[in-house]
Amino acid sequence: MAKTLFDDFSPVSAKQWKQKIQFELKGADYNETLIWNSPEDIKIKPFYDKEDIAKTHPISTKASEFKICQNIFVFDIEKSIVKALDALNRGTESLRFTIPDESVNIVKLLEKIPLEKITVYFHFNFLSIDFVKKIDTIAKEKNAIIYCLLDPIGQLAKDGNWFQTQEKNNFETLEKLTKETSSISLISVNGGLYQNAGANIVQQIAYSLAHANEYFNRISSINQPIVFQISVGGNYFFEIAKLRAFRILFNSIAKEYNHNLDCHLLITPTKRNKTIYDYNVNMLRTTTECMSAILGGADAIANLPYDALYHKDNEFGDRIARNQLLILKEESYFDKVDNPADGSYYIENLTNQLADKALLLFKDIEANGGFLKQLNEGIIKRKIQESADSEQALFDSGKETLLGTNKYPNKNDKMKQDLELFPFVKIKPRKTLITPIIEKRLAEKIEQERLSAE
Repeated sequence: MAKTLFDDFSPVSAKQWKQKIQFELKGADYNETLIWNSPEDIKIKPFYDKEDIAKTHPISTKASEFKICQNIFVFDIEKSIVKALDALNRGTESLRFTIPDESVNIVKLLEKIPLEKITVYFHFNFLSIDFVKKIDTIAKEKNAIIYCLLDPIGQLAKDGNWFQTQEKNNFETLEKLTKETSSISLISVNGGLYQNAGANIVQQIAYSLAHANEYFNRISSINQPIVFQISVGGNYFFEIAKLRAFRILFNSIAKEYNHNLDCHLLITPTKRNKTIYDYNVNMLRTTTECMSAILGGADAIANLPYDALYHKDNEFGDRIARNQLLILKEESYFDKVDNPADGSYYIENLTNQLADKALLLFKDIEANGGFLKQLNEGIIKRKIQESADSEQALFDSGKETLLGTNKYPNKNDKMKQDLELFPFVKIKPRKTLITPIIEKRLAEKIEQERLSAE
């Protein structure tokens, strides 16, 4: 066997590295100076080696197969078709249609779409057996890959009410659809809600899995992949590890129900750290978040346009968002290596710690009645709010920074005349079964103060 360069060097242990670092610190305390404690109570060290990955989990993250997804809200069918075909001609590989009501002519919407070549997702603001069965018929005829993102629990968590009057009706409808459809995937989990509301990463993983576990417990036969709609934030390596840990734990839980299909991760950058002032920085934020998504194992990524907070859907914003992903795929070669994070001591260690902590929280939820019980009792909302308040305090104090907003703001930047959408939490008093989980951005308070002073 040929001699390598490294044969001339003795291996260096973690203990030796730490001794060298302590010497260079010239008396400063190692733990206080170089150890960072994350919001998930994970202590981040200045270096990692093979001793930090005593255990590894087999995981497949096929970066080569991730799809670029375009979001389309279907208000005018003709315009939606034109937008979809244009996006596909410009590099989009999958489409996510939001369907507001049952009056939408789904057959007409899909008749010109090349369904045999792409993946299609449908997000509904309602729950209808007949409407979904129409989609199943189309999928069967066209041999199409279609995911219907049905999530009654997510509807309850976000809106405060079920799709239909009674909880029982929602699950009976899902049960009937799983038995009467064969060509489409039906069940989805809106894990992005928890991230955008301020949950820490361990909570995001555990709540999304406990959310899915309610469907496993209530639907007798789930024979298609479950789609998890997940948001990724700006903590680059943590977000890579989050998706990896999520997939590991899902596969472990799913096996208990004899569900042998991998989960399907549909990823979108978070809104929580996005801003209306110095909005071009949003492009930098979404770029690194999309990178985390690819390296973490996303199946599809729907990028967030830099102006999505304050502008209605527009061609320029959509094009920039799509081109960010095209550059990552076609020019940065992010799709050329499968399992790209394998072997990284830091990411492997983070994956293990996040998985261990999330599993403990998941078990605690199940031991105390399950996710739906805790959601109804307000426990889930309270725990998320505690995490959100902690992060907000860090932002307000300047310890967590958003450039252009709470650090190096441009005082001459004006936005009041550019707002086509209301970018803040909307208060809508109404009767609900539970207090909904509210998505809120970190910069909202400071932005409102700046707008009022313009």
